[in-house]
Amino acid sequence: MGNKTVSDFIVTENIKLNDTNYLLRLKAPDPLPIIRPGQFVNIEVKNTSEIFLRRPFSVFEMDYDKNILSVIIKILGRGSKKLTEVIAGDTISLIYPLGRHFTYPGKGERILAVGGGSGLAPMLFLAKESGLPAENVDLLIGARSASDHIDVNAYSQYGSLNFTSEDGTLGTKGFVTHHPLFTDNLKNYDKVYACGPEGMMKAVAREARKAGVNCEVSLENLMACGFGVCLCCIEPTVKGNLCVCTEGPVFNINELKWQI
Repeated sequence: MGNKTVSDFIVTENIKLNDTNYLLRLKAPDPLPIIRPGQFVNIEVKNTSEIFLRRPFSVFEMDYDKNILSVIIKILGRGSKKLTEVIAGDTISLIYPLGRHFTYPGKGERILAVGGGSGLAPMLFLAKESGLPAENVDLLIGARSASDHIDVNAYSQYGSLNFTSEDGTLGTKGFVTHHPLFTDNLKNYDKVYACGPEGMMKAVAREARKAGVNCEVSLENLMACGFGVCLCCIEPTVKGNLCVCTEGPVFNINELKWQI
């Protein structure tokens, strides 16, 4: 997947999006390479004696003019919590760019991009970079409640925004597969993309397979090194056990040995 770089980025902004999600904008010391939706960076957690492994985060936005890369940090444990405490001017070590990206849709295709939890970031990035008119892109975002959702209204220019919440406080009540986009219209799409909790992605994959629609998912296996050395992220596939950090994180569902 090309050359990997280890660099210290400067934090330009740390924006609290809600109680558990933060947006970090990070300025690179050198011109950034082209990074595609689905690729990720491994971030070092500094100033702690308890956390030794880097944390992987999907790339959310790229601003090549300002040389800024952005990620959304969702607090899931001590490492991610520590990263949300950085301030403007701090430096953070990144390994980048890592992993295999999503396959871009063809001209004129219609796509459904489904994001849950920290899987929201690459779906918004994909919608923006797809090259499709907004009417060809449906974004479906799931969360536990309205308070877990972040404001993504700016992305309405890249696709139609749709929401689910488990408690019914925003959008359709239930899981993403309970939304009418799944129950009524799935066969109308050329491609379905998903990133989020494994249970969500398996449910999306199951419905896409039943509808006969091409589907890609971005796995969130534990990843430490990003180079396929530590073997933390092994995933069984039809080609054998593969490292998600180097052979993924994006896979077509037909490559995976999921029982769906």
